[in-house]
Amino acid sequence: MTTRQPTAFESIPAIDIAPLLGRDTAAQAATAEELGRAARDVGFFYVVNHGIADATQQALFDQAKRFFDLPLERKMDYYIGKSNNHRGYVPAGEEAPDPSKADAKEAFDLSFELADDHPEVKAGTPMIGANVWPDLEGFADDVYAYYRDVFDVGRALMRGFEQALGLQTDALLGMVNEPPSQLRLIHYPFDPDATDAQGIGAHTDYECFTLLRPTAPGLEVMNGAGEWIDVPYREDALVVNIGDMLEIWTNGAFVATSHRVRKVKEERYSFPLFFAADYHAEVAPLPALLDDGETPHYEPLSAGDHLWAQTIQTFNYLKKRLANGEIELPKGARGAGTLGQHARHKDEA
Repeated sequence: MTTRQPTAFESIPAIDIAPLLGRDTAAQAATAEELGRAARDVGFFYVVNHGIADATQQALFDQAKRFFDLPLERKMDYYIGKSNNHRGYVPAGEEAPDPSKADAKEAFDLSFELADDHPEVKAGTPMIGANVWPDLEGFADDVYAYYRDVFDVGRALMRGFEQALGLQTDALLGMVNEPPSQLRLIHYPFDPDATDAQGIGAHTDYECFTLLRPTAPGLEVMNGAGEWIDVPYREDALVVNIGDMLEIWTNGAFVATSHRVRKVKEERYSFPLFFAADYHAEVAPLPALLDDGETPHYEPLSAGDHLWAQTIQTFNYLKKRLANGEIELPKGARGAGTLGQHARHKDEA
C-alpha cells in the first residue's frame, strides 16, 4: 500500500449512511466501499441520513446563539485559559492554526465528559475530565444531547472504515472508548470589512476524522493538484473529513485533506466534532494494511500526546504556559501543520 494524494477532484461526494445504522449486511458493505473510495480519493465527503433529529440540531443552534450573544465579559467567565483540561470559551484571536494569521472567530469547546474521580482525571491526563458549562438554562442538556448523537454517528463511520479497509471488527473502534473527542461551537461574527478574509487558515485535523455541521457556506478543501475547491452548504448533511490519525493508521492510504474557511463576511456558525482515539492509544501504520516488506511511512505516536502537542502549539494561552515552563511538549511532538497536502505543497514551493 503506497502513500496516496487526493485526486484532482472538483466536488466532494455524498454518501447515504443509513445502511450503517441498520442490519442489512450487504447494504452495509456497499456503503463501506463508498466510504473507503471517498477517503482514498478525496478525503472529504457529505453524509446524509445520519439519524440526528432536526430538533436536536436546532436546540444546539439555539443554545450556541444564546451563548455567543452574551457580552464578552460574561463569556470570559468561561475562558478556556481558566480551565485545567482545555474546556470553555475561546475568544477571537486566541488560536491560530496558521501561526502567521489569527483566526477571525470565537468558539466554545467541550468534550467527552468524565467524572472527577475517574482514574485518568485523577492522574492529570491532559484534556480529560468534566466540561465547563455556562449558566444558561438547558445549555448543558441540549448541547451534550447533540454531542452524544454525533459521537454515535462517528462510531458508525469508524465501523464502516474498518470494513472498507478489510480490518477485523474493533481494530480501530476498540481504541475509541473514552476519547478526548472535542465538539466546538464556532461563531463567525458579521464583519462588513471581511471581503475574502480568512476565517480558519489551511490545516488538517489532528484526530481520526471530523463530523462538521455548518450553517452556511465558507468551507474550502485542497485537491491533489493543490487547488482550493468550494464545499457547497447542504442543510441535510454532515461534512466528514479524514484527519491525521487515520492517515497514519492507514500508512497514507487515507490522506488528511487540507481545508480552510473563507467567505466569512456574513454571520455564521459551525459545529465540528473531532472524533479522536483514546488518549493512550498508539497510532502507527497497522501491520494488516502493509504489503509484505512495505516500510511504514510514519513513526508511531500516542493519540493523546499528538493531540495535546498540536493544541499547545495552536492556542496562545498554552504557548504562554509552555514558554513559562508550566507545561512541556510531549516527547517526539510533531510541529504544527506538518501533515496534510498543504504542508507537502508548501515544501515543494
